[in-house]
Amino acid sequence: MSLLTNADKLNIVNQHIKSLDFQIYNSEIDLLEANAESPVNTEFITTINARIAAMNTKRAALAAEAAPLAASLESVEE
Repeated sequence: MSLLTNADKLNIVNQHIKSLDFQIYNSEIDLLEANAESPVNTEFITTINARIAAMNTKRAALAAEAAPLAASLESVEE
């Protein structure tokens, strides 16, 4: 049994999404820097792209978790 409300759970999920958004943006900056190097390290770029893809997959899973929580809150407010 959880003492967390749906609003609490949604807040936690949204915090995780925000954290991933920061990590994704940071990786995009890493990618920008890696592409500015000469010569370009294609292995490093591949690693960064894989990291971004994995974080986007996690973000999508969290968004799917958040959707029913948000919907339940909206139905309570109506």
